[in-house]
Amino acid sequence: MALDRGSLAKIDRRVFAELGHTVATQTVKVPLSDAMWSTWRRYCEAIGLTMGEGIAGLITHELGSLVEASDKPGEVFAGELQRRLLARSEALDAWERRLDEREQSQKALDRFQRARTRPLERSSRASVGRNDPCPCGSGFKYKRCHGN
Repeated sequence: MALDRGSLAKIDRRVFAELGHTVATQTVKVPLSDAMWSTWRRYCEAIGLTMGEGIAGLITHELGSLVEASDKPGEVFAGELQRRLLARSEALDAWERRLDEREQSQKALDRFQRARTRPLERSSRASVGRNDPCPCGSGFKYKRCHGN
């Protein structure tokens, strides 16, 4: 179907009027075979999109090509995939930081527990001040470790 300049201008006005509006859910019938639908589902799962998001991306791409809004027609989902990858990478970095903090906390607790269960000799207790490091090697002050 060939479109004249007037029809294309009308499409442009409608598409630009819709830009920035909220996303709404539309129900449509898609005439595809079961094999094509299954392949589309696997493709969408592989790139981390819902089937609806994939179809919406194709529609956006097609309309973008009509109004010349698309710089790279071959990269329909590249921006979305890049955004998701960055978000997952940031979440993973935060998770690793929390794990490191917990590991350090656990190591300190283990050192403290080992030091608390190890008895001190009488001679070392007499020579240690309350605010001096505990001679057991826990890293805590004597008053917080064996001085209780």
